[in-house]
Amino acid sequence: METLTPPKTARYSLMELTKYFLRLGTLGFGGPVALIGYMHRDLVEERKWISEDEYREGLALAQLAPGPLAAQLGIYLGYVHYGVWGATLTGLAFVLPSFIMVVLLGMAYKLYGGLAWMQSVFYGVGSAVIGIITLSCYKLTVKSVSKLETQAIKSRWLLWLFFIVMAVVTAITQREEVWLFIILGLVYMIIKAPPRWIKKPTASLSVVLVAATGFWDFDAAKLWQLGVFFTEAGAFVFGSGLAIIPFLQAGVVGEMGWLNEQQFLDSVAVAMITPGPVVITVGFIGFLVSGFAGASVAALGVFLPCFVFTVLPAPYFKKISKNESIKAFVDGITAAVVGALVGSVFVIATRSIVDITSALIALASILGLIYIKKLQEPYIILAAAISGYFLKTYL
Repeated sequence: METLTPPKTARYSLMELTKYFLRLGTLGFGGPVALIGYMHRDLVEERKWISEDEYREGLALAQLAPGPLAAQLGIYLGYVHYGVWGATLTGLAFVLPSFIMVVLLGMAYKLYGGLAWMQSVFYGVGSAVIGIITLSCYKLTVKSVSKLETQAIKSRWLLWLFFIVMAVVTAITQREEVWLFIILGLVYMIIKAPPRWIKKPTASLSVVLVAATGFWDFDAAKLWQLGVFFTEAGAFVFGSGLAIIPFLQAGVVGEMGWLNEQQFLDSVAVAMITPGPVVITVGFIGFLVSGFAGASVAALGVFLPCFVFTVLPAPYFKKISKNESIKAFVDGITAAVVGALVGSVFVIATRSIVDITSALIALASILGLIYIKKLQEPYIILAAAISGYFLKTYL
């Protein structure tokens, strides 16, 4: 029987690794792609704590399993030499700094969110976020579906079909059905790499201060709803942390009515201006809905599945990662999720881009990210906040 705790042959202590992820969670801006790049540079190339093969295995598992990509990779790298304890401490260290920041920002938002100057700031910020997410959609599409080249599109036409279908469905219905993702994933798996249980029908089928901010206020019924909703989000959303946005928008705004469209967009903006995983926006949403308890339940709901889906298969992953049926299933789901993200961005943009000025801010954000090297999202958000304040206050 295989053990769940790998041998401790590390050149570093668990405390050193935990301190590294605490620092990365505090200062690591730039989103999931940047964060996984920092891990490779620091842990593989410079410190040589993690081998190239170990890093690649962790990245592959993070892409295959549902949940935020960077957080999953960090959890896996903690697991490599220190097992479940390593995975737990690195995951907590990575998420905790940004969680604290979004709770503090949530307190400020509840105190000042109704004031004109705060609304002016978020006027610019919201437009910039649309631009940032739009560019991220393009990058995710090229990475997850295929490059925008004739031959690549022809070879992966079915994934493009799933992508377009989900984009249109999400834009029209303004909501998502998780089970549709699963159905499309199964369809692609059956077509591309049918598993043995389909070829042989006889085989069995196994299938997370102060009173004015509402810090201590909570509703027990809402806490339960938050827990269920965000656990579902953490368990069924694949890829980059941005991929969770359409799911959250459909549930938090459309289905549950916990936030309005502007509050949701502000929540995404808060995630953009804080370090660590983008998906920590759930902590801000949870705080607005049900105080600190709501923030804690929302964060726990999203990150617990991520932890479980990383740690449980880790000892057996080399074998799992070679399974063509699993690869095909994830490819199908990923194409559908990215398509839904595009549809969701369209819905949010139609409600957030309200005039020529906001459209120009969004466009400037996109062009800035494309043409200015090493320009990070927090600087764009800051510039947009200042622009929005002056435009609304003095013009």
